[in-house]
Amino acid sequence: MASTTRILIIVPALNESGSIQRVIADIRQYVPTADVVVINDGSTDNTSELARQAGAVVLDMPYNVGIGAAVQTGFLYAAQHDYDIAVQTDGDGQHPPSELPPLIAQLLRGNADVVIGSRFLEDRGYQQTLSRRVGGWILARILSASTRSRITDPTSGFRASSKRAIALCSKLYPHDYPEPEAIIILHRAGLTIQEIPVTMKQRDSGRSSITFFRSGYYMVKVILAILINLLRSQRV
Repeated sequence: MASTTRILIIVPALNESGSIQRVIADIRQYVPTADVVVINDGSTDNTSELARQAGAVVLDMPYNVGIGAAVQTGFLYAAQHDYDIAVQTDGDGQHPPSELPPLIAQLLRGNADVVIGSRFLEDRGYQQTLSRRVGGWILARILSASTRSRITDPTSGFRASSKRAIALCSKLYPHDYPEPEAIIILHRAGLTIQEIPVTMKQRDSGRSSITFFRSGYYMVKVILAILINLLRSQRV
């Protein structure tokens, strides 16, 4: 990549004290030219302090605003500081930093505005519960039909965005379970989305916000949000 390409790694984090410093260190190992911003989403542990000690810029939210608002805060920071590429990655260790260079390289080829790291484009052994597999399959079918492109991992939060996508996401980004709905928003704005296969692992620490009992609510809400976005006109 060109030495002048400015890259920002956006790391939303909620109570990730057990993994955040290692995640930041690994990011610096694999993408040493990138800057790292941690969006501390109202953590009650010392995530913020540990992230600063590791050398990241830390933006402390006043309370837990949710993953969508936290990620949008990262995009706002990227837009305000004129970054060329912004990459979303988790603070819990699920997204191996070794997969960052392929995401960035694919974006730099110029064939897409957003590159999504997919756990399911190839069989790399990622395991999910039955309910999540079924829900993901339904969302993938809806999004693939809506965007007329193959989407295999609609809930992946491991994404690289171009400057065009940064500008859009800094203004319009879903706040609740955002990943599938964001695909529709990006598509309707005329941006191109691609997937590449990546290997992900289970969480190193912390706990997922999507429990078994919230899965049904999640599916209904996301599908309704997608349908609403498909029906209304897009204004950017």
